[in-house]
Amino acid sequence: MENDLQLNHHISRRFNEELEEARNQIMKMGGLVESQVENGLKSLLNHDIELAHEVVENDQQVNQLEIDIDENCLKIMARRQPAASDLRLMITIIKTITDLERIGDEAIKLSKNAIQMSEADSSPRQFVELRNLGERVKTMLGLALDAYARMDVDEALRIIETDKLIDEEFDNISRLLITRMMEDPREIKNSLRISHCARALERIGDHSKNICEFVVYLVKGKDVRHGNMGVLEE
Repeated sequence: MENDLQLNHHISRRFNEELEEARNQIMKMGGLVESQVENGLKSLLNHDIELAHEVVENDQQVNQLEIDIDENCLKIMARRQPAASDLRLMITIIKTITDLERIGDEAIKLSKNAIQMSEADSSPRQFVELRNLGERVKTMLGLALDAYARMDVDEALRIIETDKLIDEEFDNISRLLITRMMEDPREIKNSLRISHCARALERIGDHSKNICEFVVYLVKGKDVRHGNMGVLEE
């Protein structure tokens, strides 16, 4: 699909630099969030409490980056009054950092469950159901950030479709947990904990999908949220 976005075409070199800096900031935040998700899942599956506490502590960095990027974008918009693709870039960045911050919050939930599991002296083996879902979600997030960095609409659209696989995996885990709780009420507490972690992973997939939808909006100026893919054909 042809890339319609035109950047680095301004008379003011400083404006170009400001836009590039804004894009670099969001990739820095994306890299940090990706690391948070990977470490949050690892702390849960490997019963690594030290890593879990590290993820929780690093959440402040994610939050601060959101604030810094938001303020920087608002300053650029007030000073430069961008239009067309430049305005779409600013809007996309502001929306994307919200999704990235929420992905960071979901990673915290994984680590907090790891800590709670340690305090309850539970076995990490009970989380094996989450391994496949976690790997799918990590891959989706990494590809979404890569598509964002390259402004690759075709890749973004492919990633949007993969969210269905994550939803199916989440549904399978949910059915398994319901069956387990019905068969053995003693498993209710552990099953609910697994369900909360599975939901956190599913939401990370949703936020990754949102990032890809913003890529399409940024490059094509088309809003494909809520399954509105028909606008691209038009």
